[in-house]
Amino acid sequence: MSFLIGLFAGAFGGLVGLGGGVIMIPLMVSFLKLSQHRAHGTSLVAIVFTGIVGAVTYYLHGAVNLKFALIVAIGAILTAGPGARFANSLPEWRLKRSYGGFVIFVSVMMLVKKYIPHIDTYFVSEVSKIAVLLISGMFAGFLSGMMGIGSGTIMVPTLVFFLGLSQQAAQGTALLVMVPAGAVGAWTHFKLDNVQKDLLVGLIVGIVAGTGLGGAMANRMPEFYLRLLFAAVLIWTGVRYLRARAPEKTAAVDAKNAVTAVRDSGSGPV
Repeated sequence: MSFLIGLFAGAFGGLVGLGGGVIMIPLMVSFLKLSQHRAHGTSLVAIVFTGIVGAVTYYLHGAVNLKFALIVAIGAILTAGPGARFANSLPEWRLKRSYGGFVIFVSVMMLVKKYIPHIDTYFVSEVSKIAVLLISGMFAGFLSGMMGIGSGTIMVPTLVFFLGLSQQAAQGTALLVMVPAGAVGAWTHFKLDNVQKDLLVGLIVGIVAGTGLGGAMANRMPEFYLRLLFAAVLIWTGVRYLRARAPEKTAAVDAKNAVTAVRDSGSGPV
């Protein structure tokens, strides 16, 4: 089952140019019955290997900016660990809600990023470029560690819109950053016992194979419909996660129902 989840997540991610974490996490929670925390940690370990394979592939095609990757990685490495620890500190229902909001944000970005104008002309000095790279890296690293996903959702739009990289170069650079940043977050989750180690081999083999399959399929399907399909799935998933209920609220509702039942049962003659 872990191989199939990795294969599906990798193929779906390859179709739309993202890592498979946003798909892999809800599948592991639903079908493998992992806790939300363990799903995030386990996903992040698998995503590191996707980053390695993807970064090498993009690098061989000359689509990686090593200078930008190094600067972004510095910021991401600093925050990936704190992001993982922050996720671990949250109760499961709150982490589910956070994840739900995040995947809805991802779906919106997938739909609108084609229509956002490039503003890279405002960041021409080296100082401004370094500042943008460091800030985006810190933000992306924290989200990666917290959400158990690759950081491409944040980094790719930043590299394209603010720094003028092509879509291919931005994706290759983001994949390279994913390796050290994801490794730091994954190691932190591992120390917090948030990694299901017996699932890793199947997930890693599946997601690596699926990413190549999805990339090949993407060349045969209209990009607009791919993004629309992906966004629809993510929005549906995000709404479900946003509806996660706090235990204390559930207990309060049960207590109220119990009181009502007792009162109703005692309303007749004794």
